[in-house]
This record gives sequence, C-alpha cells and structure tokens, in this order.
Amino acid sequence: MRIAVVALGKIGLPLAVQFASSGHEVVGVDVNQATVDKINTGQEPFPGEAELQERLSELIPEGRLRATTDYSEAIPHADAIVIVAPVFVDEQTSEPDFTYMDSATKSLAEHLTAGTLVVYETTLPVGTTRNRYKPMIEEISGLTEGVDFHLAYSPERVLTGRVFADLQKYPKLIGALSAEGTRRVRNFYEAVLQFDERPDLSRANGVWDLGTTEASEMAKLAETTYRDVNIGLANQFGLFASANGIDVHKVIEACNSQPYSHIHRPGIAVGGHCIPVYPRLYLSTDPEAEIVRTARDLNASMPERMVARAEALLGSLEGLRAVVLGAAYRGGVKETAFSGVFPIMDALRARGATVRVHDPLYSDDELRGLGLEPYDMGDPVDLVVLHTDHAEYREISPADLPGVKLCVDGRAATDPARWVGTPRIVVGAAE
Repeated sequence: MRIAVVALGKIGLPLAVQFASSGHEVVGVDVNQATVDKINTGQEPFPGEAELQERLSELIPEGRLRATTDYSEAIPHADAIVIVAPVFVDEQTSEPDFTYMDSATKSLAEHLTAGTLVVYETTLPVGTTRNRYKPMIEEISGLTEGVDFHLAYSPERVLTGRVFADLQKYPKLIGALSAEGTRRVRNFYEAVLQFDERPDLSRANGVWDLGTTEASEMAKLAETTYRDVNIGLANQFGLFASANGIDVHKVIEACNSQPYSHIHRPGIAVGGHCIPVYPRLYLSTDPEAEIVRTARDLNASMPERMVARAEALLGSLEGLRAVVLGAAYRGGVKETAFSGVFPIMDALRARGATVRVHDPLYSDDELRGLGLEPYDMGDPVDLVVLHTDHAEYREISPADLPGVKLCVDGRAATDPARWVGTPRIVVGAAE
C-alpha cells in the first residue's frame, strides 16, 4: 500500500515507521520543516523512543519512508491516510481546541482522491469523526463518504518510549461509518500491525471492530478517564488516611491483593498528554458525568494541597529557597506536557518562596527554555518537593540538599531511613 501519515510527532512518526517496516510505502506530512529534514536524513527528531533510531537508519536509505511539508506530495492516490494531529483542551474553558486537527483535515481534504481510506487516531470527543470531520472532508474534497472514500476512527493506545511494543501488545480498536469502511480499515491494520499472543484476553489479540466510530472514540476516552477517576479515588483515600494516621500505601497494597481491587497510587500531580486532557474531552459531550469532573478537579488540586501542607508545617514559605525535584511529568520520560512542576511552582511562588528545579534528564539550558530556573544538587535549600519519581531520587537524602527543613515527597519515592531527623511529608502517609 501507499500510506500517508499526517503529523510526525511522538505517536505519528513511530506509526509511520511501523507501517514502513511492514513493507509499505509511507510518506509522512508535518508542518515543522526541521522535523521533516531530520527524518529525511535518518535522524530521530526526539529522543527516548525505543527502536526508533534503528528503524529510521534502515528505512530512510532504502526509500521506504520519507517526510514532507507538502500535502500535495503525500495525499493524492494514497491507499490510506492516518491522521495523528493534536487536539488540545482550552485551559480557560476546558473545551476541545480543534485548531491543529481542523487545519490538517482541511489540508488533506484539498488533495484527497477517490478510493482512499481516512483514519483518525488522535483522541477525539465522541461523535467528532462523524459529525465534524465527515462533512468537512466532503465539502472541501467534493467526494462522498462511503462512496468515494471511507472514514474510520481507531484510537492510538500506546505510551511514548514503548510505542512499537505497545502496538503489538494491545488490540487495535476500530470503528467505521459503513460496512465497506469497516472491511477496509480492518484489512489495513491487519496489513501493517503484528500482534502478540494474549491468552489473558477474552478473544484473540488483533483488530477488534467496535461497530461504530462513536464506540471506538468512547473506548479511548473511557480507558483513560478510568485512570484519572481511579487516581482521584486514590488521592481521596490518601488525603483521608494522612489526616487519620493511616498509611494509605499499605492499605492499597492490601486491597489489591485480591483480584477485584485495582486501586492506583496517590500522587502530587497527574501529567502527560492523556490523563489530564481526555477526561475534559469526555466531559465536553457528557456534561452530566459528575464523577469524572470531581476526580479531575481533585487531581488538579493536589499540587496546591501539598504545598499548603508544607506551609502549615513551616509556618510561612516567604523568602524560603524551594527546590522541585523533577520537571518531567513521570519518571524516566523526558516530557513536560501538563507536568505538575508548573502548578507546584505557582503554589510555592504565590506563598513567597523562590523556586528552582532539578531534573537529571534535562540540561540547565533546557530547563531555562521551559521557564524553569535550574538547581544544582548540593546548593543550600530550605524546602524540597519531589514531583517526579525518577530512579535517581530514590537514594536522595538531606546530605544532598544542605539546610533542608522539610521534604514533601509527592510520589512516596524517598527512603524514610535516609530522612530520619528531617521532617518529611508523603502523599497518603500518616502525618
């Protein structure tokens, strides 16, 4: 097949590489010229994705994959187009921001030719494929869905850093607008993906048809929103446990020892492209989902709550030297999308503290580029807030942070034996 992939980010580029590795001709489209240039010289444009550089080094010289900024070069006469342009949530209104996806859709529609399968993989609110993008493509292209082209939705279900492994591990969910569209999208993914044996599943691992685009859209939102609600529940338990002299981590370990309990871990922040965002996309079409809203609001409040606890213990944070350990939203991943480091800094600064940030994955210049003032381990500090559970922080002690008066461990990652004699607050641990 000839396949076009629109938007070569941390999901789109590995998908393009996967399709090319499966023996197909792939052209990727991206608006960033620097990204396109790097790909065409066989260089990964972002670090940390397992196998990506190795595969690019093989595919680019062989001509099986190339990148362009020109839709007219990639879209016409493609057998399939996969779109992975981002959809954001407006920080003020919590409404979906379709700016980039609308632009990508309009650009591909201008060059769409008959006979093409078009698949959206970006997480979308329920009904978006049918009600927003079907009429948009038809109006601009002059083609009719179900006759001249076929439209489907198939959510990406992978984590950055392990995309290729996840593509094999998890069933590929699909939903189309017609029977022929279903046949086409099933055949497409069966031709570009390979699946692991999964005896734990109720049916064979592979392409799973959910019947409609709406069901497929909801499946992605549901599985991610579940995680946010579960974390919200864990945080609620953790807040109660801390106030009542209980170690919630022991409670959760005990609960999860039987197969019907799957309580997640409490923490100071929920970050990343997915968990803080997709519940808002779900709420945009189901405003009555109070349990979803409550969990999202509670999780968003955790940075402020933990800093407030520090202030209560120290009396005041005015003029104190505070350090946040970890800029990345999760341990071992060099990514700051919706990272808790930003609301933690805001809460500290609002109370008069000066704030610096340490992260072993980022250089000082990279931290400054994110608007963060870097901290050098060993410099004097009054308050430390552990935000990211990097492996490097598990062995940290007051000796590494001269003068520290309090540690707020937002991930239960520090070793209590190393902090004897220095006050330490842990999310979900007894005060």
